Amino acid sequence: MRVLVAAATRPEVEPLVSALSGAVAHNRVLSGLLGPHKVDILLTGVGMVATGVWCTRALAIGGYDLALNLGVCGSFNPDLGTGTVVHVVSESMPELGAEDGPTFLSLQQMGLLGTDEFPWTSGRLVNLQPPPIPALAALPEVAGLTVNTAHGHEPSIASLLDRERADVESMEGAAFMYACLVAGVPFVEVRAVSNRVERRNRAAWDLKGAIDALGRVSLQLLGA
Repeated sequence: MRVLVAAATRPEVEPLVSALSGAVAHNRVLSGLLGPHKVDILLTGVGMVATGVWCTRALAIGGYDLALNLGVCGSFNPDLGTGTVVHVVSESMPELGAEDGPTFLSLQQMGLLGTDEFPWTSGRLVNLQPPPIPALAALPEVAGLTVNTAHGHEPSIASLLDRERADVESMEGAAFMYACLVAGVPFVEVRAVSNRVERRNRAAWDLKGAIDALGRVSLQLLGA
């Protein structure tokens, strides 16, 4: 099986990089073997634009059987503590719309996008057919949202959660999911919680624990 692994930064997938045999680097991709799989690890850079562009390019030319998005995330859900690895099954882009005084209008509310207009399902990007991988089925399924500016101000967090259903936040997930849905490639978004979504407090983050946990799960997903 040929697998594309997309990640914003190398540290987020370093455990997987270390497990590759015969790894060769070219452009933004590290290619190697992991058991029976040929794996291309694409380092997209941070954010929706970079992720969308690089994933679209890779999916258009790669002939992949599976695409996997790995990364860390912030958690809105108190039940998802640092180090928890989650399967993100749906995404939204809560900044995509317009302000009307204190009210936010989504593209759907503005009549610019249908609620179920491809690739949207009920106003969200949804992985309707995740691959039947036992290690994936063991992960909690969560709703994600993708932003250009990570939230760190209590009033804006409260306002966001008043209009959005979400467990975790990232800066890339929706772009990856959108690209995979358009390309028709089976995909999975898996993230590890590194912090609570709250006023920025790096002292409370656990990036190492999140990356270590993500690395263990990523190897399980690929049968290594």
